[in-house]
Amino acid sequence: MCGIVGLYLKNPALESQLGTLFEPMLLAMTDRGPDSAGFAIYGDEVRDGWIKLTLQSAGDFDWKALMGALEGRLGCSLEWFQNASAAVLKTNAGEAEVRAALVELAPGVRVMSVGQSIEILKGMGLPAEISERFSLAKMKGSHIIGHTRMATESAVTMEGSHPFSTGQDLCLVHNGSLSNHFRLRQELRRHGIEFETDNDTEVAAGYLTWRLREGDSLKQALDHSLQDLDGFFTFAIGTRDGFAVIRDPIACKPAILAETDDYVAMASEYQALASLPGIEQARVWEPEPATLYIWERPRAA
Repeated sequence: MCGIVGLYLKNPALESQLGTLFEPMLLAMTDRGPDSAGFAIYGDEVRDGWIKLTLQSAGDFDWKALMGALEGRLGCSLEWFQNASAAVLKTNAGEAEVRAALVELAPGVRVMSVGQSIEILKGMGLPAEISERFSLAKMKGSHIIGHTRMATESAVTMEGSHPFSTGQDLCLVHNGSLSNHFRLRQELRRHGIEFETDNDTEVAAGYLTWRLREGDSLKQALDHSLQDLDGFFTFAIGTRDGFAVIRDPIACKPAILAETDDYVAMASEYQALASLPGIEQARVWEPEPATLYIWERPRAA
């Protein structure tokens, strides 16, 4: 089952309303995924030479103590804030250096995302609970993708929750199932891609990370995915610059797109789009099989 939603704002004037616009979309997918939910939001960019990490821990955690220990260990500039069970860390240290310090100082803390723009927040429970926990409605940014999960073939765990991120500012949510993810996982590990869960969606994200490291554009990476990923899927992908949607050649998993002058929105069902302003005048269509739809902001040189 599972539900996917995404919202890309073409009009920067709406960025202060991103969370308000997106929250009803996520909640509309509750029937498709009542077990866990999550979202990846892009905004609040760090300056050049810095990175932003989203960290998450189960239960109560002393983030202030960890950040003090990290600052002492790394000897770098560091800023952070807490959001419920998560913390967003901004630093001018290198990613590998920060990850190594976290393994030593707080092995139970999970790195959800790394980049200059992305923050991933997710957890077990109804979408409304996750939305309230992380104050989704108050969030600002340029674009966001989300997922609600129904665990039909595995346990309800944080490890199974979407989105998944395996590269800086790259994330993916998935409705469907991959049949060759075990073999592909082994192959990707030989190329230096690391995985934290057994979820097939993380393999798909890892595949895109590998293709991008090999020099592919996002379009080229997704074109290759149609040849190398065996199974059925609808993917919504987030990057620092934009948002993309692709379905497998059979396209048995539902998806719908809507576009106006102000935004592009995607969902598994139209009901998730019905609350958006101007939806009555939007161009609405079902994405074609094996066809990439991508919207990206040109980045200044």
